[in-house]
Amino acid sequence: MKYVDEFRDRQLAEKLAAAIRAEADPKRIYNFMEFCGGHTHAIFRYGVQDLVPDNVNFVHGPGCPVCILPIRRLDDAIELAERPEVILCSYGDMLRVPASKRRSLMKAKADGADVRMVYSTLDALDIARANPDKQVVFLGIGFETTTPPTALAIEQARAEGIENFSVFCNHVLTPAAIRHILDAPEIDPEQAVRLDGFLGPSHVSTVIGSRPYEFLSDKYAKPVVIAGFEPLDVMQSVLMLIRQVNEGRVDVENQYTRVVTRMGNEKAQDLVAKIFEVRDTFEWRGLGSVPDSALSIREEYAQFDAEKRFEISEKVSREVKSCECPSILRGVKKPKDCKLFGKACTPESPMGSCMVSSEGACAAYWTYRRAETLAEMALEAAE
Repeated sequence: MKYVDEFRDRQLAEKLAAAIRAEADPKRIYNFMEFCGGHTHAIFRYGVQDLVPDNVNFVHGPGCPVCILPIRRLDDAIELAERPEVILCSYGDMLRVPASKRRSLMKAKADGADVRMVYSTLDALDIARANPDKQVVFLGIGFETTTPPTALAIEQARAEGIENFSVFCNHVLTPAAIRHILDAPEIDPEQAVRLDGFLGPSHVSTVIGSRPYEFLSDKYAKPVVIAGFEPLDVMQSVLMLIRQVNEGRVDVENQYTRVVTRMGNEKAQDLVAKIFEVRDTFEWRGLGSVPDSALSIREEYAQFDAEKRFEISEKVSREVKSCECPSILRGVKKPKDCKLFGKACTPESPMGSCMVSSEGACAAYWTYRRAETLAEMALEAAE
């Protein structure tokens, strides 16, 4: 298949692996963060980490919108879903994420709440049209990739006069999170992780382009390569990062040129700017409160803002004790460092969002490296 098989070609992979081994300086350690959870799964699914030298390390970042949603916001969504007048619509990967007391939207549904899985925001609008006597709330989550469809749904609801539709907005912004990670050592030395460069997210970059990452080279002197999701995309991007590090360059390069441009999708950006504005701060699971890192619905569209339409109670929420998901999302720890991994925490009974999400780091380790990871954990425990 064009544009798929070519990026999974074994002979090309072997050539790229040889080039990486030849250019990686054995006296140096390379730590590259793949921000996007899709890259994490591609690395494990295709064994990319086995094709690069031991001194080239992948640091798993927080780039999974399901993983980074804080428990308090999920508790709020469950509270909304339990209102008798509400139909709460959500993408499927949010339904099993554990909130406080290991409760989830799926469990709320089992207890009688009207929670429905949708494939798009337009599905939620259809449900609102079909149920005029109910309040339909769409749980809006995701990075810049999923924000335009939410904006489109709000605009469509306004145009049609659909008054029983609103959005519980949890859309977040990638560049602000990367900035926060790099500032973390100044905030808390225990959060420090040495990074030599970033594999920039692909789907996000199709919307915002490569330009928003230029602050990484200007202010932080960190190279970035926007990388596609296929194994050869990732390997070529690693090679490009190694070359930048070796040459002392700190540029924003675009490996994913078949999809991403410098300016991105300006029409989508304009639509998002019309409907949303930047919040002063927003809590990320694992990162804490991050300034200018999320969106809220503008006052002109307040009638479609679930946070203004409904009273949501103040609550104190806590992470599951011993779950290392927050540290894993910061890149400080890996799933094997969590005592719960493969024991109390499995995909069938997830304790944290990193295991339940289809893009979570723990789910990647479980799916592709479970035996190896559990063996390493047992060996470390024995020592």
